[in-house]
Amino acid sequence: MIARAKADPKGFLDEIKTPAILDEIQNIPELFNYLRTRIDHAPHKKGRWLFTGSQEAPLMRNVSESMAGRIAVFQLLPFSLEEAPEKVSLFRGGFPEICAHPSSSSIWFRSYIQTYLERDIRMLSAIRDLPTFRRFIALVASRSGQMLNKTDLAGPLGVSVPTIAEWLNLLETTGQILLIPPFYENFGKRLIKSPKIYWVDSGLACYLLGIENISVLKKSSFFGSIFEGYVASEIAKHQMNHGKRRELYYFRDEQGLEVDFAIPRGAGKLELLEAKAVQTVFPNMASSMNRLEKVIKRYQVRKWLIHLAPSKIQLKMQTLSSGVHALSVDQLEQVLA
Repeated sequence: MIARAKADPKGFLDEIKTPAILDEIQNIPELFNYLRTRIDHAPHKKGRWLFTGSQEAPLMRNVSESMAGRIAVFQLLPFSLEEAPEKVSLFRGGFPEICAHPSSSSIWFRSYIQTYLERDIRMLSAIRDLPTFRRFIALVASRSGQMLNKTDLAGPLGVSVPTIAEWLNLLETTGQILLIPPFYENFGKRLIKSPKIYWVDSGLACYLLGIENISVLKKSSFFGSIFEGYVASEIAKHQMNHGKRRELYYFRDEQGLEVDFAIPRGAGKLELLEAKAVQTVFPNMASSMNRLEKVIKRYQVRKWLIHLAPSKIQLKMQTLSSGVHALSVDQLEQVLA
């Protein structure tokens, strides 16, 4: 099929009835110019061509060169809780294949890492030392929820800081990690300027850390950071799936005051969120948000404590203290709506 499309692009497209989906179209970049001509011939006809691809960088390179101003672009991350509440979980994550076949998760994750290294990464960068890059991926997973320190990552691997910067860019470009920047207003304080790093899919993070089941995860020192990343990912997915800009930040000053997430909502409104990997919540868990609110003058603030969802119990929103509400993570969309 690929050989035929490359040999005779016009003839190949003439035989397709629209609307049509062209999957993995980055493998046939020759088609883009011919598709552009057809789109320009009838620009009022929308939705005739749907392009999909598992390798974002080469796909977007060709789209940017040939289709600028002619298409809408959507990035598809793993399923969110909002999309598949019965399938997505903290330990399994949200990849469609895992949601459909959870018992095969270990095999699938192992295969995914292998194909990601051998196909996607090699297409984007001339990385020769794949074993070191594999160690780098696992090391990044172990730093989930921490402020990014490139020197700290470079040391154990024996590579340079510029190499770490390049590899982090690869992970972000291919949708593996989220880099959450610090909130841009200092409220009269000296801020930490490094971003925080999270793995997009909590299931893949667990696999990279050698966490074999939910019981092991709950006993792991990574439990809190994996849950925090899970919440960050759900927020990012919600914003992207609803066609919004990704506006997700954290706050930390040099005196140690830290709030997990800050989400500007426009018109002087700000959501503050703390993520706690517990089922039982207490008012003192909101102390950082309360302290930060006292120095915020120009924002109308709402404060949320996001926690684990109890098994088989649907909790209602709890009020912990004045202006602080607690929700289980499966109710997070109520904050984001």
